[in-house]
Amino acid sequence: MSSSDVVGGSVAPGFEAVREEFAAVVAEEPAGGGAQLAVHLDGRRVVDLWAGEGVSGESLFALYSSAKGAAHLVTALLVQEGVLDLNEEVAHYWPEFAAEGKGALTFRQLLEHRAGLIGVDGGFTTEELADDRRIADRLAGQKPYWEPGTAYGYHAYVIGALTGEVVRRRTGRTVQELFEERIRAPYGLDFFLGLPAELESRYLSVLPAVPLPGQQGEPPAPDSLMGIAFNLNASPPTDLAGFGNLRSVQAQGPASTGSFGSARGLAALYAAAAQGLDGRTPFLAPATIAEFGPVRTHGTDVVTGEEDHFGLGFEAQSTRFPFLGAEAFGHSGAVGAQSFADPRSGVAYGYTRRRFSSLPLGPENHRLAEAVVRAAGAVRGAAG
Repeated sequence: MSSSDVVGGSVAPGFEAVREEFAAVVAEEPAGGGAQLAVHLDGRRVVDLWAGEGVSGESLFALYSSAKGAAHLVTALLVQEGVLDLNEEVAHYWPEFAAEGKGALTFRQLLEHRAGLIGVDGGFTTEELADDRRIADRLAGQKPYWEPGTAYGYHAYVIGALTGEVVRRRTGRTVQELFEERIRAPYGLDFFLGLPAELESRYLSVLPAVPLPGQQGEPPAPDSLMGIAFNLNASPPTDLAGFGNLRSVQAQGPASTGSFGSARGLAALYAAAAQGLDGRTPFLAPATIAEFGPVRTHGTDVVTGEEDHFGLGFEAQSTRFPFLGAEAFGHSGAVGAQSFADPRSGVAYGYTRRRFSSLPLGPENHRLAEAVVRAAGAVRGAAG
């Protein structure tokens, strides 16, 4: 029996090598747990694969920071429509934000993770982290951890609440409401900010990472920038792996960390944004993608140490995956999930996994995405 026999689903002609690569990834996972991979090419689904005990194409996983992608798709749409101005000061929309020397920060700089508001002194409670309004209220009065605008660092648990408060102040609607009404429901996407109670039977709970042989490492110091950003300065510190299983997170869907869905939903979300879905026009214009997608934060992320980490709200995909175009945009999820749209190749990519990756960022995504882009190029070339 070949390794690909353990994989369910299908691929379009020309994407057979992607199935083989996915099967190899699954076979190499020492602790199992399950995964899904879905891909659209020019708006048409060409890969729909899954593997793992109890996993199907309709299984729903906790996808953590994939929520940031959804929140910033809403933001990009509002900027495109002229509702929000990237160059306006955040305090123009949200006056309380100006406290503690933050009044000059622009909305553009906020989306670039330059606010210095990576957390709060003493940390957040778990209940606060599940509630964007409570996060925003505490951050409004928080002194930033560096001078706003002078550096950038991953606002891991909070960027969605910060962006979302600007959206709410300007529109009277939450990011979650706008995502549901303007993007998720119209396209029937299997991706949610929050887990609807009626879909709980499809949810497969997060499994913790299993360390690799010889793998060691101490957690960041609670008072380090990394420790503050990941709420390790709280008492008790936040258990990231267990966070997605909390019903409070599932019920409220915080816009930084509270996403739930399938690989099908992730890939279709980005296809709808950039290539069009089901024959419809993409909801983001090329000029909007050109503004939000490319690297806007050159240099080192002071929280994670990553280089050239962000566009506007989105992670700059061409840094992590050099075979993608400069305007590729999307976001990872802490469990090892990944999603993006690449206008150059016409690919929209969604990958989910149930067990937390033992290595940061789900490194198998590099192999899988490269196989996808290679296959997409060959299919496009053969078509003319």
